[in-house]
Amino acid sequence: MAAALCVSLFFPSLSHGQGEMLERSFCVFDPVGANGPLFAITKTFQPVALKQGIKLNLRAYTDEKVAAEDFKAGQCDAVLLTGTRAREFNKFTGSLEAMGAVPGEQEMRLLYNTLSQAKARPFLIDGLYEVAGVFPGGAIYLHTRDRGIDSVEKLQGKRIATLDYDQASVRMVRHVGASVVGSNSANFAGKFNNGSVDLAYAPAVAYTPLELYKGVEPNGAVVKYAIGYMNFQVIIHRDRFTDEAVQMVRNQSIKRIDEAYDIIAQAEAEIPETVWMNLPQEDTAEYDKMLRKVRLSLLDDGVFDERAIKLMKAIRCRVDATRAECAS
Repeated sequence: MAAALCVSLFFPSLSHGQGEMLERSFCVFDPVGANGPLFAITKTFQPVALKQGIKLNLRAYTDEKVAAEDFKAGQCDAVLLTGTRAREFNKFTGSLEAMGAVPGEQEMRLLYNTLSQAKARPFLIDGLYEVAGVFPGGAIYLHTRDRGIDSVEKLQGKRIATLDYDQASVRMVRHVGASVVGSNSANFAGKFNNGSVDLAYAPAVAYTPLELYKGVEPNGAVVKYAIGYMNFQVIIHRDRFTDEAVQMVRNQSIKRIDEAYDIIAQAEAEIPETVWMNLPQEDTAEYDKMLRKVRLSLLDDGVFDERAIKLMKAIRCRVDATRAECAS
């Protein structure tokens, strides 16, 4: 679904009006593959792109790592990846999924509005690559097979499906005393659903397509606390697209952001109310402190971009000046 937004925003802006056909490849990460929802929607856009003089060659990838490697090798002109995987192509935008850095939708909207402005473009360029669009994927929630795991202390010793290529995720899991079970975007859901792990983390848009309800039911829950905010990023080889095309997608992305949030809202509404588990206010405050501590330690270690972390703090304090961190 997020890929639909990426395509509708990205490729119409490439129409050059010269009469010749522009052929470009777009590698789409979809955990379900060519029969998945992300790829299906991009496929329906092909005839629309063709009318605008663009022959769109789509390739589906269930393994995000392979999609990223093919893009790096030049086999894709553009690629759709999650923000965490995008970090190897742009450290600034790859820091936007930092845990606890974006608490909610209001902060995310302000962040996207900032990044859509022309003066933000230098932050989106890194060598041969440019981030042509950033789109929300929704809050990332802990999914547990046992509702009894309802506090940080109870995470100790539990097995958590962890993106093993993401230093931030590994650090977070170890910080709470849980056990890292190396996983990737293609297999974490299976491990959670079959009981190989006790917990996993994912946005609501993954709940139904990846059948996470099989792991949650009958005794589990989805913890209603955003440990991070997922995003999808369209990354391009800069030498294969015009500056005008890239800026146009940036301008249009903010106009279409409501469509993305409608998809997220629908996905969250599809999770039964009985499945959600709310945390007491005092627990939420403790989670906030813990995530801030881990986030800053990763910043010190050079995992995150300092400019991105400072920008997101400024946005958090603009939305809620009473946050403890805003006094510093």
